[in-house]
Amino acid sequence: MSDYQQVLDTAEQHLLALKAAGIRFLTVQSDTLSRLSDQPPPLPADLRLQPEPPRPPASDRPLSTGGMDELRIRAQACLKCPHLVKSRKNVVFGVGDIHAHLMFIGEAPGAEEDAQGEPFVGLAGQLLTRIIKAMGLSRDTVYIANILKCRPDTPGQRSGNRKPTADEMTTCLPYLLAQIELIRPKVLVALGATAIEGLLGKTDGIGKLRGKFQSFRDIPLMPTFHPAYLLRNQAQTEKRKVWEDMLQVMEKLQLPISDKQRGFFLKP
Repeated sequence: MSDYQQVLDTAEQHLLALKAAGIRFLTVQSDTLSRLSDQPPPLPADLRLQPEPPRPPASDRPLSTGGMDELRIRAQACLKCPHLVKSRKNVVFGVGDIHAHLMFIGEAPGAEEDAQGEPFVGLAGQLLTRIIKAMGLSRDTVYIANILKCRPDTPGQRSGNRKPTADEMTTCLPYLLAQIELIRPKVLVALGATAIEGLLGKTDGIGKLRGKFQSFRDIPLMPTFHPAYLLRNQAQTEKRKVWEDMLQVMEKLQLPISDKQRGFFLKP
């Protein structure tokens, strides 16, 4: 047997093994195909090497193309808001289980989130973590993201935050929509009026909307107060309102609810 025939037999055995594993196409360079085209005998039709179909540039592909890692890379490289790019320290993409049944959505990163590159890690984030824990869950079993991936710039201010503009939310929203499409949670929780405005376009006020399930892309969405509001207003009545919203979410997810949980923040 010639050396060429040995190589050919080895290659054919390898290709047959790939076929058995369910692989039907291999990516090869065009010049390699050109050289192979002059070498007989031809391979079976379903094993022939074929060039990979050309893919459009990343910037032209839908954001839902590819997985969460690719989406994260594209968000981290985003330059669509030059003023935010100039002031940001990190793109705050999202955190948690990409197979989560429950997804929390806030408005935008603050200073702590911008510094650490993770949403809801400041005081409001610590409160959100306690709320999630009270539901019998953890940050690792839910997914947390924001309408905006960059902290809104605050020129001339040394501290504090500002609400994202409508244009900023419109520009950044496709990243969040792609995250929702990839995760497909069973329930969404919108934290605060800005999150509701960004998702639903409603500006009725969170006080009127909270506690009533909305629908977002056929996913139940619960509007509730932002944890930062509870830091400013620590009345038991306001805490109870948020907890009642979370009880509805737990019921929607068919999570177990104890008598103790049902009684949180109620007067004895």
